[in-house]
Amino acid sequence: MVFVSPVASAPQSAAAGGVSVENSAQLFSVMCALDAAGLEVNPSVSSNAGDWAALHDRLRHMQGPATEALRQFYREHALADPGETMSRFISFALVVGLPPNFTYQIDHDVLPPDVLSIENFDQILRNFYKEAQLSAEWARMSKDYDREVGRYESPVRRTTFLTAAYLREVQRQSNGREFTVVVEPLAGNRLNFRTYQDHYSIVVGSGAELPIDDIRHAYIHFLVDPMVLRSRKELDAKSALLGIAAKAPLLPRAYREDFFGLFDECFVKAVELRLNRISAADLESALAEDDGEGLILVRPLVAQLKLFEKDGPAMQYYFPDIVKNLDVDAEKQRLQNVKFATAESAKPKADEKAAAPAESSLDHDLAEGDRQIALKNGTAAEAIFTAVLASHPDLPRAQYGLAIASILQGKGDRAQELFEKVVANAKRGTAVEPSILAWSYVYLGRILDMQGDRDMALTEYSAALAIADAPDTARAAAQRGQTSPYNPSGGGGGSGEAKPPSQP
Repeated sequence: MVFVSPVASAPQSAAAGGVSVENSAQLFSVMCALDAAGLEVNPSVSSNAGDWAALHDRLRHMQGPATEALRQFYREHALADPGETMSRFISFALVVGLPPNFTYQIDHDVLPPDVLSIENFDQILRNFYKEAQLSAEWARMSKDYDREVGRYESPVRRTTFLTAAYLREVQRQSNGREFTVVVEPLAGNRLNFRTYQDHYSIVVGSGAELPIDDIRHAYIHFLVDPMVLRSRKELDAKSALLGIAAKAPLLPRAYREDFFGLFDECFVKAVELRLNRISAADLESALAEDDGEGLILVRPLVAQLKLFEKDGPAMQYYFPDIVKNLDVDAEKQRLQNVKFATAESAKPKADEKAAAPAESSLDHDLAEGDRQIALKNGTAAEAIFTAVLASHPDLPRAQYGLAIASILQGKGDRAQELFEKVVANAKRGTAVEPSILAWSYVYLGRILDMQGDRDMALTEYSAALAIADAPDTARAAAQRGQTSPYNPSGGGGGSGEAKPPSQP
């Protein structure tokens, strides 16, 4: 998530239409901590390589109680994929305020699950920031950051302007929506795209080649996601096409059971193809490739965009017609003999970066489920986490995600059942992240309070407090629950905190 004041140390470019390019003292601090902990950060830098090498050497040789606590925390929370390990810490950096406090800027109830898994990292980082004197390092390196931000400003301004102009959309800061490009050389060449409600951010490195196409892809999502969400009812009537797309072996799992997500991604790709102004032959080749990968809606959406280009109003007003004009029967007829690509037959894309670290299917699906929860799209999140559990039964991380998705949909009984499964896994000896386990107990306590079973609710709150590594926010919520029964309307145990996404 992006917040104007807490993310950047200082505004690096005037936000135009809700778009800005910034650096982040928080993210710099997190990346330095990861470097000191042992993660290979591989900075993508175009200048001052000597300064970066000196910083890396100092961090790797740091000693002290805060540094040792940091390294222990990292060992306990590192994932098999180093890129995914970095990703969850980047998510953390985007939802906390400026150093040295790193205070969470949003309530727990809307924290993304990947942040929940390292929720108590804030205290670890506060101590390390002081011990490593990162304020001095930030002051020393900030000129390099400012220079890298400057490299991005004009290309980002140009691509976002052309994209918004094509869609005939005018973005105003007053509407509260923000799209931020956060430049962090220590993030290397791996991109990190985050969407939390109306705040979109993409973290990029600072190599010689700027990832403008990736930034544009994220920005198109920023512009069109609200349109897709507003058309959920109308799109639901077209969802029979999902059964065809789901048969494609290369279609990401996140889209196989989520027609809205599939439509959204296909629409973004269709806009990209029209913006690229490629030849008719290249367009047909691209559309055939999309069909083969299961992105079967790109072709009809490109056709609709050609009509929009002639005389359409702003896309937000024209979009309902695009949805309405998607002819399900015609598409079923067209796709009768479609041959989907397989891993063996698929050709590597020309612009694919071979050196980019691969993201496992499981990590991708969990991250996409988190994204849908952040968007409060309980239906899509439910489909994703359900699919994950089909192939990874009793995975606590997925059970917890599905429980939160159930809360978003008002399915209290289902949420209770899933939180109880997380707890049961832990009692059987399955490794469950302390934050997920603690919050499962807290949510169980809240549900029982709302059912009028105060004695059992107190038992759950006590169980949350008994977890040694439970985050401070979970402890505070459990203590409030012990003091008075939970009341989502603002009274009792819910006083002073945000409501849950929806009542269980």
